[in-house]
Amino acid sequence: MSTQGKFTGKTVYVIGASHGIGEAIAGAFAAAGADVLITGRTKERLDAAAERIGHPVRVFQSDARRQEDVDALFAAADKKIDHLVLAVSGGMVGMGTLAELTDEALYEGFDGKVFAQLRVLKAALPHLAADASVTFIGAGSSRAAFPGTTALAAANGALDAAVRPLASELAPVRVNSVSPGIIDTAWWHPLGEQRDGFMAQTAAATPVGRVGQPQDIADAVLFLAGNGFTTGVVLDVNGGATLARS
Repeated sequence: MSTQGKFTGKTVYVIGASHGIGEAIAGAFAAAGADVLITGRTKERLDAAAERIGHPVRVFQSDARRQEDVDALFAAADKKIDHLVLAVSGGMVGMGTLAELTDEALYEGFDGKVFAQLRVLKAALPHLAADASVTFIGAGSSRAAFPGTTALAAANGALDAAVRPLASELAPVRVNSVSPGIIDTAWWHPLGEQRDGFMAQTAAATPVGRVGQPQDIADAVLFLAGNGFTTGVVLDVNGGATLARS
């Protein structure tokens, strides 16, 4: 179903949208007619993302890990926010076995994902429309069992666990989350020469026969934002990767 014009007149903030999944989400909302504001840590990357999106979007440099930046973002808000998307990622910080994981890496991973997203949501509360939607972007690591991802799973699991109580606490504001599987973005670039092989192996093992694209996640976010009867949901968008197969 086409979303063209579906969000006309709606104000959307996409936090963490200078590339990858966040950029795709912002682009999808803008194409559907929304007034979109994107944030990120680097102005140059935000401007480049805005140019790639190809629809008018506003940019605001803001680091979700810094309370002063978050406060400045919402102090500048000039209208109620209809849809808030929290796409901040902690990257691969915290990747590794528990034996090699430092306290600093564990904290940094949580700060860049869990604390950052909740920090932004808390500051946004007075600025949300009465019927607003909030969508977290988590990750399938929260329910996977890959060695070396304990810290990532713990962080994303914390976000999953927050969705239902927040949906109850903030009602009638709707709160949902999208949990992506393996998505072909720059997040995987640290794998270097192993990246292509990993993607091919993953695609072959996934029921739909491919890895995900950022647009797959954007489509899911727009569904959750636009469906006024959906709240408290963690939506897996992973190509069926968690299905048991003989």
